[in-house]
Amino acid sequence: MSEQFVRTELLIGKERLERLARARVAVFGAGGVGGFAIEALARGGVGALDIFDHDTICLSNLNRQIIATHKTIGQYKVDVAKERILEINPDAVVNAYRLFYSKDTAHEVDLSLYDYVVDAIDTVSAKIELVVQAKAAGVPVISSMGAGNKMDPTKFLVDDIYNTSVCPLAKVMRKELRQRGVDSLKVVYSKEPPVKLRKDVVMTEKTAKRHVPGSNSFVPPAAGLIIAGEVIRDLIGF
Repeated sequence: MSEQFVRTELLIGKERLERLARARVAVFGAGGVGGFAIEALARGGVGALDIFDHDTICLSNLNRQIIATHKTIGQYKVDVAKERILEINPDAVVNAYRLFYSKDTAHEVDLSLYDYVVDAIDTVSAKIELVVQAKAAGVPVISSMGAGNKMDPTKFLVDDIYNTSVCPLAKVMRKELRQRGVDSLKVVYSKEPPVKLRKDVVMTEKTAKRHVPGSNSFVPPAAGLIIAGEVIRDLIGF
């Protein structure tokens, strides 16, 4: 293992570091949460990362997404993320897929190939499908609950979906997963009640139609970093 990871090796030892180098993790969603999860997994020594996202970078991503700069606007998120990972660790194996995961596209992804699956998707139906398929494949999965409309990054907790409260997205997920026979799911969620959004902000026609949540530079990244920490610790049994 190179000098690059010596600080990590001081914490976890050579054998665990080598285990990370052999691990393959899939991250679905490369936005505010997923982008920081990808970053931390790469810097943490995970040797293979598969990234799934169909979106391109736009101006409104600049306030929270680590891959978003004025230079990368208009580029596919997965392509930018791949380039960034390889600049961090040239030895990493990175696969970028311009794919929106859903019931219609799930057959295109073999989840059994992975040691861990990260759900950082925004769409509820896609999140549910990914969790159900990961569970069916017997692959560990961690899911991000709502990180929008929040102001306090210290309110995040890691727990089973059925122990969550306050988070509106978690409430929907609990109901839907219970109906599908999913009896457990590790999630990162916030105990902070959603912030009431201001009505005096001028929105573009595109964003107004999407009912986008409010966001900032420190809450979604915090969720992504927590997710990466959980994945790495689970992979090495720490």
